[in-house]
Amino acid sequence: MLELLAPPPADPLWDLAAEFAADTRPERLDLVLGVYRDATGVTPVMSAVREAELRLAERSASKEYRGLSGNTAFNRAMLQEVLATPERTARATAVQTVAGTGALRLLSDLVRRTRPGATVWISDPAYVNHGPILRAAGLAVRTYRTRDAAGRPDEAALLDDLREAGRHDVVLLQGCCHNPTGVDPSFACWEALVELAAEAGWVPFLDLAYHGLGDGFDADLRATRMLADRLPELLIAVSCSKNFGLYSDRTGCAIVLGPGARELRHVETALQNAARTLYSMPPEHGAAVVACILGDERLRADWRAELDAMRGRIAANRAELVGNLRALDRGGLAETLARQKGMFSMLPLGPGQMRELRQRHGVYGTAGGRINIAGVAAHRIPYLAVSVAAVSGGPDAPPAPEAAAVAAL
Repeated sequence: MLELLAPPPADPLWDLAAEFAADTRPERLDLVLGVYRDATGVTPVMSAVREAELRLAERSASKEYRGLSGNTAFNRAMLQEVLATPERTARATAVQTVAGTGALRLLSDLVRRTRPGATVWISDPAYVNHGPILRAAGLAVRTYRTRDAAGRPDEAALLDDLREAGRHDVVLLQGCCHNPTGVDPSFACWEALVELAAEAGWVPFLDLAYHGLGDGFDADLRATRMLADRLPELLIAVSCSKNFGLYSDRTGCAIVLGPGARELRHVETALQNAARTLYSMPPEHGAAVVACILGDERLRADWRAELDAMRGRIAANRAELVGNLRALDRGGLAETLARQKGMFSMLPLGPGQMRELRQRHGVYGTAGGRINIAGVAAHRIPYLAVSVAAVSGGPDAPPAPEAAAVAAL
């Protein structure tokens, strides 16, 4: 049987992570995986998470099975955090999932069941796992443009492409802090998308993985809530990996907004049935932690304050990199990065330049140019800037930093 298995494609991100792990150069920088790191280079456990875990340990509740929808207190809390008002939450149902990835897959299965033959539109470029998840669920995938030929944001092209989306189609949109580009649609563009969806009949499918790390928690959810107010149906995949720091606890939920209670009951059952065949029920620990935090006024305030501090550090990292690139006469690069927000930045560099950045300087980003701006310690940003400038081309490119100077950078 196994002899019949053709060589499967490798995961590009984890391949780069393995290459980084084998790199022994002291100056190397891992900017591949999407995790937040503090000034010391560590992915911290948030203080509110730590206290919630201590409370849960003291309580020592039973580890018996939860239902197929997971932790119901978590689900209620997530509906409230994302949708904010009773009017919106009354039109919604939620089930806990295995992180945002599980939510994307369950909702993809729901699309396949309810809209046979639907095409799901994703951005170009897209988060690396969007296409594979949708295709694994048996869905057809098309792309819509987000940038022009020079790599600049192009909202006109985005809207033009989505005018082709049909009545039975679904459009996957990232709610904020677009991965990999770091560039979101303007609010005017979001309003135009609502009008397109209402006129054509396609359903928006929102991926919320980074809310709180862009412009602020409520600001990052402004577009999501506007879509919930103006459209009859909405699919939302939510991850707690980034804004709660629960990466390995795999905590998320799938939210569906619909026209009535009957439809929502059927939706919840359909999501439960899909989960039953994939993983039965999601892990409890992370959901219990989030429910504990969001159910306690002081812990919730502590979490929001720490999330704001993380957002501030990410913005400061980006501003510092922009300033260093300007000082190196790389104004075009600097202006491109200055327009971006969130954990990721998209360098306007080709695969060959990204390979040179990795091989010559030990700076690891994706072949498409994405780097995790939240993953670099502040004192390493000058080295990052010099390395990026050195591979960006042109007669005024600065020389590669000498090994002896690495420690100073």
